[in-house]
Amino acid sequence: MRRMIIGLAACVVAGLSGVTVVRAEQAAPMSTAAPAVPGSNSTADHSKFEILQQDFKSGPEVTAACLSCHTEASDQVMHSIHWTWSYDNKATGQTLGKRNVINAFCGNVASNEPRCTSCHTGYGWEDMRAPPPAQPARVDCLACHASPDLYSKLDNAAGRPPLAPVPEGAKTITGAKAVAVNLSKAAQSVGPPQRENCGQCHFYGGGGDNVKHGDLSSALVTPDKSVDVHMAADGQNFTCETCHVSDKHVFAGSRYNVTAADDGGTGLPGMRRDVATCESCHGARPHPATLIGMKLNDHADRVACQTCHIPEFARGGVATKTFWDWSTAGKLKDGKPYAEEGFTQSDGKHLHTYLSTKGNFKWGENVVPYYAWFNGQVEYTTADQTIDPTKRVEINRIAGSASDPHSRIWPFKRMDGRQAYDSKRDKLVYNHVYGPTTTTAFWTNFDWSKSIKAAMDYVGEPYSGEYGFVDTYMYWPITHMVAPADQALDCQQCHAKDGRLADLAGFYMPGRDPYGPGGLLGMLLLAAAGLGVAGHALIRLLTRGKGGRHD
Repeated sequence: MRRMIIGLAACVVAGLSGVTVVRAEQAAPMSTAAPAVPGSNSTADHSKFEILQQDFKSGPEVTAACLSCHTEASDQVMHSIHWTWSYDNKATGQTLGKRNVINAFCGNVASNEPRCTSCHTGYGWEDMRAPPPAQPARVDCLACHASPDLYSKLDNAAGRPPLAPVPEGAKTITGAKAVAVNLSKAAQSVGPPQRENCGQCHFYGGGGDNVKHGDLSSALVTPDKSVDVHMAADGQNFTCETCHVSDKHVFAGSRYNVTAADDGGTGLPGMRRDVATCESCHGARPHPATLIGMKLNDHADRVACQTCHIPEFARGGVATKTFWDWSTAGKLKDGKPYAEEGFTQSDGKHLHTYLSTKGNFKWGENVVPYYAWFNGQVEYTTADQTIDPTKRVEINRIAGSASDPHSRIWPFKRMDGRQAYDSKRDKLVYNHVYGPTTTTAFWTNFDWSKSIKAAMDYVGEPYSGEYGFVDTYMYWPITHMVAPADQALDCQQCHAKDGRLADLAGFYMPGRDPYGPGGLLGMLLLAAAGLGVAGHALIRLLTRGKGGRHD
C-alpha cells in the first residue's frame, strides 16, 4: 500500500511540477570504453608477423596460420552457438538455434544452406543434416577479427569469402557488390571485433539491413547519440563485445534464454561473464535518491530498463520489416518475377513492398514496441507441434506474468506474418527457397508444392502434400538503441487510460485503471490521514483560547 501511495504521489508531482526525471544515463560514468581503433590496446601488431605475410589461397589456410599461435581458438569457437547453431534450453526442454527452428522470415536454414550458412562463422557448412565441419582450420577467424573494410563473405557460398576471379554480379552478405579479398592483408589487419564485424551478420539477418531484429542495423556502425548513447562516439563508444563479453569465445547474451531480471549485482563489462544486462553495469537502483528517482528505482522489480529507455526502435534512418506475407509470393508479370518498391525510408533508400520471390511486406521506422510480461523463457512452435490454423500462431512464445516475481514488463518487436503450413496435419512446414540449379527451389520455380515437399523430405519430416497459409506472430526482445535520458518515457506515457500499457493485463496501474478495491482503500486511507491532520489542527485552534497546552 505504501508503494502504491508513493507511486501516485510521485506521478502527480512529476506531472504537475515539470520536474526533470533523472535517468540511468546520468549515473556515474563508465570507466570502460571501447578502443577507437582495433588493436589499439593490443600488445601485438599482426602486420609484423611473417607467417601472415604469405600469399594465402583460401580462408582455411589463414586459420591454420592463426592456430600456430592461438592454439585453442578453433576448439573454443566450435563449442559456441556461433558454430553449432544449436541451443539446448534446459528450462523448456527444447533444442533451438538457427539449425533447428522455423522462423517468420525466410522460414528455415535446412535445405537452403549455401545461402543461409553464408553467415556461419566457418567455411563450407553445406548440409544441416550433418554437424558443421570438424576440421579446426574451417573456423573463420577473419569474419570477427579482420578489418571489415578488407574482408567479407559471399551471400551464397556457405561462409566463403569472394576470391579472384569474383563471379559477375556476386554480392556479399550485406548486399554490397563483392570484390576479391586479399587474404594476406585481411590477416594482417586482425584485432578485437568492431561493431561492423558483428553487424555484417547480425545487422543483415533475414534478407537485409535491420529486417529481422528492429534494433540492430547499420545505423549502429557510427551512430549519433540520439540513436544509441552507448555506441555513439560522443557517448560511451562501446563495441558489441563491451557488453556481450566473451569467455573462451562464448558470448554473454541469448535470445532463447534471456536474463529478464538481473539481481546478481553489478560489475563493469569485462568482469561479469555470464550476462549482458543493463543491471550488470547500472545496478538494480540506478536513479538518484530524489523523490522521483526513488519511485523510478521502485519500478525496477517490475519494469525492464529497456521499456523506458528505448521508447522506439528502428531509429537512425533504417527501417525494419514489420509484416511479411508469403501467401502472395509467386505472382509473375509476362512470365517473369517482379518487384514493387512502395516504401522510402528516411535516408532516401527505396524498399520493396512486393517481391515475386517473397510476397508482400510492410516496413516501419521509429516503431513503438509491443509490451509483454517476460521472464526470459522463449518456447518455439516446432514442426512436430500441432497448431490451430483458425487462430494466429505464435512462432515463439514468450513466458511471464504479473504474478511471477521473475517477470518484468519488456519491449518487443512483434513481427506480423503469414506463412505455409501442412493443412491436413495442422503443422508448420519447412520450405526450400534457394537453389538456382534445382527444380524445387521456390525462388527459381515459384511452386509451393515442390518447395515444401523437397524441404520436408530433406529434413525427414512427414508431409501430407496439402498446404495452406496461417497468420503468425514472432517476438524479438528490444535491447539496443538506448535513447538519451531526456527521451526516456515519462509517467504519463504509461500511466494513462490510452497509454502504452493500455492492453497489458494482470495488474493494477494507477492512472490507467479505475480504482479497484486496493486502490480505493489506499485513497480512503490517504483521505483519512488528511482528515486526521485537519481534525488535530482544528482541535488545537479551538482549545488555544481555553487554557489548553500545546506541548
